[in-house]
Amino acid sequence: MTAPSTPTATPAATVTVRVFAQRFSPTPRGARLARRLALHQLDAWGLPYGGQVSDTAALLVAELAANAVTHGRVPGRDFELAVKLLGGTLRIEVSDTRGERRPPDPGVPRPVPVPLAENGRGLLLVEALADRWDVIDRLPVGKTVIAELDLPQ
Repeated sequence: MTAPSTPTATPAATVTVRVFAQRFSPTPRGARLARRLALHQLDAWGLPYGGQVSDTAALLVAELAANAVTHGRVPGRDFELAVKLLGGTLRIEVSDTRGERRPPDPGVPRPVPVPLAENGRGLLLVEALADRWDVIDRLPVGKTVIAELDLPQ
């Protein structure tokens, strides 16, 4: 008599998901703290300070947090930062509670900033630095701006 045959299991691809999420006060100090804590978390996950991914993520978090503080601020309501390491992708999400001041979607032409203006370039930087980005509705109120970076192998 022979033993019953067992199907050979194929090894499943292991996907590690890591998430850091925190709410911050809608102030310049809150935006700075969001950037610093995001970089600290990336370093703990093995993406060291001063590396290309860390530096790009720092700029993305800084721009998105500054936009949330400047354009998405609702008195008494915080903004939220979520940094997610999803396999080979780093995803940065910044949410605020102001839904009526929504930035243009990716690929939609924006007015060219005045050459010496001190603002108006944040989403241009996000579009240049991120591999993908988007703006989605946040339930029950507000919006979330998402920027993704493909990590080097």
